[in-house]
Amino acid sequence: MGTKYQQQVYRWIKQIQENPDDKETREKIVLHYTNLVRSLARRYAKSYSFYEDLVQVGMVGLLSAVNRFDEHFGKPFESFAVPTIIGEIKRYIRDHTWSVYVPRRVRELNPKINKAVEHLTNTYHRSPTINEIASYLEVTEEAILETLEMGRSYQAISMDYQFKDSENSSQSLLDIIGKQEKGFEEVQLKAFFKTILSTLSEREQQIIRQIYFENLTQREVGKQLSISQMHVSRLQRKALKRLRDVIRNDLTEIID
Repeated sequence: MGTKYQQQVYRWIKQIQENPDDKETREKIVLHYTNLVRSLARRYAKSYSFYEDLVQVGMVGLLSAVNRFDEHFGKPFESFAVPTIIGEIKRYIRDHTWSVYVPRRVRELNPKINKAVEHLTNTYHRSPTINEIASYLEVTEEAILETLEMGRSYQAISMDYQFKDSENSSQSLLDIIGKQEKGFEEVQLKAFFKTILSTLSEREQQIIRQIYFENLTQREVGKQLSISQMHVSRLQRKALKRLRDVIRNDLTEIID
């Protein structure tokens, strides 16, 4: 039959499953498991505001577990709910966060493009063109191209990424970076970016700095360089491809 505590939880769960509009019982369960959800959210949070978002997402996972739980599964509700809560948190992180900094306009446009592609694909029964996506979202083609290109930065190279050094032995990025005093790490990181940027042309370097460090738009950069926004977009894509190739293929040489 289980403990008195478990029986009480099971009664609450049964009440909600039989009457989904029972707000009072739902609040009891939420309050009862608040500490559990907060504890799980804290594992993945990087900042206080982000933590609060994950708590709310975790609560969604908790209520989802309540709706699907069956005490005849033969295990406590907690052991059933925890994987569901963690799954919701990980899904939110995957869909709403970026591994590297990108301008706000790109972060906001990216999910809109995904929804637009899905809608237009269902409408036309084929993959939509850039022009069709831009028209649907009422933005420029350059904005679509920029977001799609930068969307590839959604996941950075893992710290466990393995590569060969000059002696053909395997090392991870974490092995190279190590654990240094914060000030030294900042100097080292600046030197690293300075080195990889030097592989670009002067104009490409200026575009990367203005877009990613000064947060200018392609149109603003184009005005400063007296070139079209489309030209800026092409140079930006070319520069990003070059940087990715350098990081992935010549990482050891650069850091040494």
